[in-house]
Amino acid sequence: MSKGRLEAFSDGVFAVLITIMVLELKVPHGASLASLEPLLPVFLSYVLSFVYLGIYWNNHHHLLNVCRQVSGGIMWANLHLLFWLSLFPFVTGWMGENQFKSIPSALYGGVLLMAAIAYYVLQTLIIRVYGRDSKLARAIGSDLKGKLSPVLYASAIGVSFFKPWIAGCIYIGVALMWLIPDRRMERVMRESERA
Repeated sequence: MSKGRLEAFSDGVFAVLITIMVLELKVPHGASLASLEPLLPVFLSYVLSFVYLGIYWNNHHHLLNVCRQVSGGIMWANLHLLFWLSLFPFVTGWMGENQFKSIPSALYGGVLLMAAIAYYVLQTLIIRVYGRDSKLARAIGSDLKGKLSPVLYASAIGVSFFKPWIAGCIYIGVALMWLIPDRRMERVMRESERA
């Protein structure tokens, strides 16, 4: 099967998720800056989740860019990833509405952890289909960030029961780690085009 339908469907899901999250931001009833203060935790959780969805969308694009065809396993792994990402609006809203309390923060981390695992499964299946010497496998390399992220999410889940604000800092730290430009995929794609 061609990858076009998979990419189009996935892009649509990402767009819908971002739309749902922004619709959860309620307009304050007052006209002063003070009326925005109660919305600050909701807005901050929205920004964090928007960044995460942006990171996943960007990396998903690069991941599928190396595919010419997709297998049934890749399609199911992609749906598995989209399932966990589809929970972002719920956990984002719950964590923001409850001002980063323990249980909502832990559940947020649980969804981040499961999304990271689902992405790893998708990436692994694509590498299995295209081989260990494929462009993707070369670009991924040792994948330190990909291995470190789930460990940090799991630690943040545990920490959230004692110091939820530290868990929030860990979630922000992982997002910042992924925001640092990683040109491995683009470099490998350019090299293969020249060859």
